[in-house]
Parts: sequence; C-alpha cells; structure tokens
Amino acid sequence: MPEAPVITAEEPDSFAHGVLAGRHPALIRAVRDAFPYGPGQRRALDALLTSVTEGVIEPLGTEDDERWAAWGAADHLGRSWFAAPFLWSESYFYRCLLEAVGYFGPGPWQGVDPFRPFKLAELDAPETDGELAALDRLAERPEEERERALLHGSLWGNRADLGFRLSAPGAPTARSRLVADDGETLRSLLPVGTVCLVADNAGRELIPDLLLLDHLLGHGRARRALLQVKPYPYYVSDAITADVVDAVRRLTAAEGAAGEAGERLWAALADGRIEVAAHPFFCAPLPYADMPADLRDRFAAADLTIFKGDLNYRRLVGDRLHPPTTPFADAVVRFPGPVAALRTLKSDVVVGLDPATETALTAAEGQHWRTSGTHALIQVRP
Repeated sequence: MPEAPVITAEEPDSFAHGVLAGRHPALIRAVRDAFPYGPGQRRALDALLTSVTEGVIEPLGTEDDERWAAWGAADHLGRSWFAAPFLWSESYFYRCLLEAVGYFGPGPWQGVDPFRPFKLAELDAPETDGELAALDRLAERPEEERERALLHGSLWGNRADLGFRLSAPGAPTARSRLVADDGETLRSLLPVGTVCLVADNAGRELIPDLLLLDHLLGHGRARRALLQVKPYPYYVSDAITADVVDAVRRLTAAEGAAGEAGERLWAALADGRIEVAAHPFFCAPLPYADMPADLRDRFAAADLTIFKGDLNYRRLVGDRLHPPTTPFADAVVRFPGPVAALRTLKSDVVVGLDPATETALTAAEGQHWRTSGTHALIQVRP
C-alpha cells in the first residue's frame, strides 16, 4: 500500500495540534490538582508544562532512554513536540508525565496511577448503574440479539473515553450511525478457540468489553479469551490490570444480571479461561506493523483478535492521512491473523469507507466527522 503522509501537529488548525496545545497542558494541570504531590513532583510537572508548550523533546534521563532510542528517539530529540509524528509525541508525553510524578520510582509515588481518580469517577458515575441495570432486560432477549447488543455496547462504550471528554466536555455522546459495519462478518467468524481482545479504555468502556467476553465464553462462542492491557498507565484512561480488577469488582457488587456476569468473570480470570496480559510494545509510539516477534507470535496464536478504540486503530492501520477509501484489508495486510476493529472516530485516521459514505459525511460535516466521536465503525479482515 502506498505510504500516506505521517500525521504531525504542525498545522495550527489541525486536530493533532489541538491535542498537543490544549489537551496535554490541561491534563498536566488536572493531574497536578488530583494528588497532593510534593514539591519535587510539582516542579517536574511545571517543567513538563513549559516543555510541551514552549520547548523541545528532551531525553528522560533514565534507563528507559535505551528503550525509547530503539523506538526512534534519536530522530525526535531536540525537535518541537509539534514537528514529531503525532503518535510519537503523544506517546512520549505520557511517558514523561509518569516520570514527572515519580511513577517508576523509587519513592513513595512509585506505582501510583496518576489517572486513577479520573478512572474511578468514570466507573462510579451514576450512569453506570443504569447501564448495568439494562442487562436484566437484555437477558430476556434471544441469544443472537444479545450478542449483537453486547458487540455494539463494546463499540459504543468508547463514548466514555476520558481523554476525549477532557478536551471536549460538551462533546455529543449519542449513538450515531456506523460509517462501516462488518458486524455480521465478525459474528460469522465465531465460534473460535481463542479470542484476543486488545483493550482500550478503563471504567465504563472496559465493563462492556468484559461483558462481551463473558458472553462469548458462556455461549460457546470462544473457549478462551486473552485480554491485552497496557503495562502501565497511558493516555489517561487506557486500561491496566488494576482497572480490570476494578471493573470486575464493580460488576460483582451490582445486582441482577450484572452481578452474575461479574461472578462468572471473576471465576474465568481465576481458572485461566480469561488471561490478562501486557507487553511493553502496547505503550510504544509505533504501528503494530512494527511489533516485535514475541508479540506477533502471540497474536498469530489467536483465532481472532479484536482491537478496541481509537488509539489501537491508529496503530493498527498506521497514523497517517490515508485516503478514507483505502481498503481495510490493505491497511492491515501485515497483521498475523484474522483481525477486527471496534472504534468510535476521534482522530483523523480512517480507512475502509466506500466513496459514497465519505462524500456524504464530508458534505454534511466537513472533516469534523473524523474526530467528533459521533461516528463509529466495525471493520474486519478475516
């Protein structure tokens, strides 16, 4: 596939520029206010704020510089945050933020997730109770209808993306139409032996992901599930192992069908039918086409891999300005096995649209449809 232009944040009116110039400074301030960090952490956060708004990309000054060198740091150190590839700048920003708050220690803040207050607030929101109560009504529906509903619940759960809402608190969250829908193709691939789900966000999005896995296991649609999460906090709301535990506990504390699902998920985690895994490359600033051999082997061993969310989609197809009509199969040609993407659109990257759909969207909304979060897609390469 011909290489499309890599996305950067250099254009002042671009979505990427808005993230670096607006969302990242706002996040630094929010994290600074969320914990009683000491003077050292507060100075480091202030320095990072100055760096991302006025400075250039600098080394971490830790042993992790070696890993980031392998991920291309030499090409970007000393450059403006806005000049580096958008995916690279974003990823490195989050690693710098963790360094500033002392996440990697040693020290008293080692291992303390700076995004945890935001994640728990999302998980404990009153809206969550209503969503869990709806499972009682869903349990009365035919199995095929339940499966479709849970698939779409996993897809549209992305509306709870904290990073997106932070920069656009008034952004619409109502379900809108799909710009591409391979949902029936996805269902036709079932049952499978092992389904791999690469999680995106924690909180209210992770719950429907877990409910989908519970359904697949409980109805013979998969014998085993591999749930891939991030190895450390990332992109505000991305799920780590602790978030999986929090979400399952939230379910087990609920009444009715939600509580029953929580008990089944707890048992499935305990007996190995659901395995939680993490890999350093999930926090890399690179496309999945560049994944290391051990991770490639892990994906190849699965019968079906489902990627959740916008960031995973960007990494799956490449964070580039592809023509939207580029076939999805061409964009994921290097992925080792059947693959599906469930994603609400919150960045400029998109492939797999038919020309009529792209024309209609652009005529109605300009390019806003790419980033508003009001459109979504299900795409599959068997």
